[in-house]
Amino acid sequence: MADLVIRPLVAGEEELFDSMPDPLPHVRQVGYADGLAGGGFRPERTWVALRAGRVVGRAAWALPPGSVGDPWLDRFDLATAPQDGAALLRAAHEALGGPKVYHAALPAYWRRQPQVRDVVAAPMAAARLAGLVEQGERLRCSWTGGALPAFTGRYTFRPATDAAEITSLVARVAAPDLLTGAETARAVAGVDLATDPLSWLRGSAREWRVALDGGEPVGLAAPASRACFPMIAYLGVRAPAVRADLLAEVVRTLSGEGAYEVIADVDADRVAVLADLERAGFRRIRARVSFTPADA
Repeated sequence: MADLVIRPLVAGEEELFDSMPDPLPHVRQVGYADGLAGGGFRPERTWVALRAGRVVGRAAWALPPGSVGDPWLDRFDLATAPQDGAALLRAAHEALGGPKVYHAALPAYWRRQPQVRDVVAAPMAAARLAGLVEQGERLRCSWTGGALPAFTGRYTFRPATDAAEITSLVARVAAPDLLTGAETARAVAGVDLATDPLSWLRGSAREWRVALDGGEPVGLAAPASRACFPMIAYLGVRAPAVRADLLAEVVRTLSGEGAYEVIADVDADRVAVLADLERAGFRRIRARVSFTPADA
């Protein structure tokens, strides 16, 4: 068997990355060429493993221009043994200044699909061998039109008064239900979207929706219509019963602004939140399993 050659790409070799067939072509993710054009991917942060001149492993770390954090491993595919993939990651980690977070993009119901589990087993095993530890799974859900979610009629809604009110209400939410793009906010700007959303979400405070029960605020949400796609950037409640109505309010708000799709990210273990999303017409479109350096 030919020796394994591990190295970064150099400028002009970008097509080498795409010479390896995509093992999960139906997963929504940024194409390598698009990532290069936008500046998130760079040849020196893209590594390949070659055997007899053929790409059998590839890894691309992403970091948008102007970011304050470290790049994260965004694309990692293997057509070889996990040990070879681990060698690829170790070589890249040494050049990049140490292990980085890995976000593995997967089909929404990947655990139920043996053929998908077979595809992802090798890169996940390689990540573990290279010193990364699985930390959790998040699901991306999408509402794509159709009937608008219904209200119970128990709650009323109004815009947030100002940034001070948003900050006060966020401080009273122990664990937000939805944080869409939280990983990007942390990597790009060093912002914890759960506790400091206004440092990341630049729109007017009046765009936020506050849920009221008898005049008392019991939840708030940030519809983001001017992001890369319409999304529920933040949703937090003080009483779980308000969640369904608050989801309905945000979807109706974004739909009224012309959105044909609304995106929401949720931790996979938030079963009640997922149930409310699905009742509101959302469907799971992607999973993301995160691995972090063991000493982080």
